[in-house]
Amino acid sequence: MDFPQPIILASASPRRQAFLQTLNIPFAVHTADIDETPRPNEAPRDLVRRLSRQKVEAVAAHYPKALVIGADTIVVLDDAILGKPASPAEARRMLLALKGKSHHVFSAISVCFPQQGHIRTALSDTVVTMRPYTGAEIAAYIATGDSLDKAGAYAIQHAGFSPVAAIAGCYAGVMGFPLKTLREIWPELNPAPASMARQCAAFTGRPCCLTQKIA
Repeated sequence: MDFPQPIILASASPRRQAFLQTLNIPFAVHTADIDETPRPNEAPRDLVRRLSRQKVEAVAAHYPKALVIGADTIVVLDDAILGKPASPAEARRMLLALKGKSHHVFSAISVCFPQQGHIRTALSDTVVTMRPYTGAEIAAYIATGDSLDKAGAYAIQHAGFSPVAAIAGCYAGVMGFPLKTLREIWPELNPAPASMARQCAAFTGRPCCLTQKIA
């Protein structure tokens, strides 16, 4: 696959990098150092859109001729934003709060197109329902260290914990990089939607929501 300009991913997330690698997109990584503090009365949807856009803006300033991709993901329970836990104790509190309940995972993607000189941003909203896991399962999962760098203190794809009972929306969006949303704002992206859906499903082990759009 040939691209007319360099591609920069404004994220250190191994999962986002792996998604782009799955699509055979050549890219370099340049992380963005921005203040992610919510503004007063800022709605979660607005926050995640703004942060993804600011990450792109910060990195694009260093690469004016590159296509820059940025993303941000937040977990929202009853209008409360659950970010990355600062400690195992906070991770435990988050997981207990989520247990057996449904919540939203918002993932925003922004892309800066140097030729047009503008940034496109789109949002993925997935409703996630957690299973009634036990306190012992929480403790075992936290002991792996995986929860500390995840919004909401969990990874949907963690085979040892498997905290999720059901989802409505984009599975890849819960992992932090909704390919359907990327396709919406970057329609010139190859491969074709059907091929992209197959690659997404092979990577996540779940049916891709792009398949529904194709059907």
